[in-house]
Amino acid sequence: MKDIQNLPDQREIDIQRVGIKNLHLPMFIRVKSGGYQSVLSNLSLSVDLPRRFKGTHLSRFVEILEKWSRKKISSREIRRILEETRTKLKARQAQLTLRFKYFIEKKAPVSRRESVLDYGCEFTGILTEDDYTFILGVQVPVTALCPCSKAISKYGAHNQRGIVRIRVHYEEEIIWIEDLVRSIEEQASCQIYPLLKRSDEKYVTERAYENPKFVEDIMRDVILALRAQSVITWFEVECEDFESIHNHSAFAYQQEGDPGRFSGNLLGTEIHPS
Repeated sequence: MKDIQNLPDQREIDIQRVGIKNLHLPMFIRVKSGGYQSVLSNLSLSVDLPRRFKGTHLSRFVEILEKWSRKKISSREIRRILEETRTKLKARQAQLTLRFKYFIEKKAPVSRRESVLDYGCEFTGILTEDDYTFILGVQVPVTALCPCSKAISKYGAHNQRGIVRIRVHYEEEIIWIEDLVRSIEEQASCQIYPLLKRSDEKYVTERAYENPKFVEDIMRDVILALRAQSVITWFEVECEDFESIHNHSAFAYQQEGDPGRFSGNLLGTEIHPS
């Protein structure tokens, strides 16, 4: 059969990224304990398209991802997926983004009741002819309590639920989702728990009141926590508080490290792992 996609194109334009997005597949994510967690993933896979080709072979993206959906996935496996993609598509570079909900078991602070909390997560891999870059993204729900409200009020203070969205690039050592989430939760006025009894509710209410933080405070503390991890070479953070006394959100954003290696590939995309 005639293959139109392999025919030459006369417009002499290279395309940076061509591929598929919003493909949903079950995946097995490696966990810190050594096992795996089964997740429903949202996948985007792309390659560059040289000017000499009219189109790419979209079916090959699905074939590759279908096969890997039956295996445990971490940064190492993502590199292998991208190597296979580059080879089969005859591309110079390939990029994969895998978004999923990851569940971590949490114990309530007083009753110690166990339950699981979901976190929006993202793996992004970028493979070129000479380099491989892996980005880990997490979305961590937190509680914030307004220091100004506490200072000017006779009693009480308004608080709100917030989200800390981060992406990190690191070298050599693995950063596990569980560890990254824990380090971010510690910077909020209080953590979020899926299951609370009355004794727990008392604790989280008082904990937030005793630890008031603006969105700027949480941002600065998150930055310090990320800077303290020497393996992290680049990070991007957005803190957003869903204000309880306004019909708008408050947010803060920061990026640190050398973004040059990600230019045109990652930066400028939404920082929403879920």
